[in-house]
Amino acid sequence: MKKFLRSKLSKKTQQPSSRITNETVAEHRERILAGGRRFKYPVQYARHRLVFNTILISVVALVLITSFIGWQLYPQQNSSTFFYRITRVLPLPVAVIDGENVPYSSYLMGYRSQAHYLETKEGINLQAPDSKSQVDYIKRKALDDALSDSYAAKLAREKGIKVTTKQVDDAIAYQRKSRDGIASQETYDAIVRDHFDWTPSEAREVTARKLLRQEVAYSIDSGATDKRDKVIELLKTESDFDKIVKTVGGSGSSKVTAGVTPLVPRTNQDGGLAAKAATLEKGATSDAFKSSSGDGYYIVRLLDSNNDGRISYAYIKIPLTMFKDQFDKVRKDGKVNEYITVAQVQTQPISQ
Repeated sequence: MKKFLRSKLSKKTQQPSSRITNETVAEHRERILAGGRRFKYPVQYARHRLVFNTILISVVALVLITSFIGWQLYPQQNSSTFFYRITRVLPLPVAVIDGENVPYSSYLMGYRSQAHYLETKEGINLQAPDSKSQVDYIKRKALDDALSDSYAAKLAREKGIKVTTKQVDDAIAYQRKSRDGIASQETYDAIVRDHFDWTPSEAREVTARKLLRQEVAYSIDSGATDKRDKVIELLKTESDFDKIVKTVGGSGSSKVTAGVTPLVPRTNQDGGLAAKAATLEKGATSDAFKSSSGDGYYIVRLLDSNNDGRISYAYIKIPLTMFKDQFDKVRKDGKVNEYITVAQVQTQPISQ
C-alpha cells in the first residue's frame, strides 16, 4: 500500500504545471506556436490556389462573354436595345474606311431609328418574309451613312474642322420650326422620341455628325466654290437666272440649276431657302449662302408673297459633289472593309 501511494505522488510531481509564470511563459508560447504551424502552410497554399482559380474563371468567363457578344453583333446582327447599349459603351467597329473605324453604335442608331419609324408609323412588320427588301434597304442606308460620317470625321480631324455647340443648337432650333410656329424643346424631344426612338442626347449627336459632314463637304469642294464665285460675278451684269446657269454650266450631278417654286409657307422645310427669301424685298436677290440641308450653295430671289404668309421665289443651286466623289473613290479603291454582311440596295422598295 505504501509503495502504491509513493508511485502516485511521484507521477503527480512529474506532470508539468498548467500555471503560467515568468519562468514558464517562453515554454507556453513555444507550445502554442508549434500547434499553429500545422495550419499555416496548408492555408497559405489554399489561398494561392483560390486566387489562381478566381483569375482563371474570370478569364474564361470574359472570353465566353466577349465571344457571345461578337457572335450576336457580327454574324447574327442583333439590333436589340440590349446590344445597342453595349455598343454605346464598348467602342466596337462595324466597318473601317480609309483607316478610320466606323462605330457600331452609329450604324445601329441609324438602322434602329428607321426600323422604329416603319414599324410604328407605317405599320410595316419587318419580321415578315416579304419585308426583307425593306430591311436590306434601311440596313444599307444606315451603314452607308455611318461610313460617310466616319469618313467626314477623319477629314475634319485632318483639316481642323469642328462643329460648335451653337451650331448644333441653331440646327435644332431650325428643326423645331413648323408652319404652326416654333415647338417647345419638350415637344420636339417627344416628337423625336416618338418617330425615331432617340433620346435628346442621341438626337444632338446625330445632328452634330450631319453638321460636321456638311462642313467638310463645303470645305473640300473647290469646284462648287469656283462655280459659286462665277454666278456671283455674272449677277452683277445679268439678272436672268436661266442664262446665268447656262453660262456657268456643269454636267451630271455637278450641273448648276435654276428653278421657281409655287407659293410655299415662309417656314417651309427646304434647307432654309424660304426663310432666306422671306427676308428680301420683292424682286431682290440674296447673296450666295449654304443650305441647312448641306446639298450646296443657293441664291434666291423673292418673286411674290401674300397675306397668308406664303411666298414664291426663284433660286440658283450650285451643288456639292466632291465629298461624294471622294467617298466613292475610297470605296472603289478597296479602302472600305465592312465587318457585317449587308446587301447592296440602290433603290428604296415600295412600302407594303
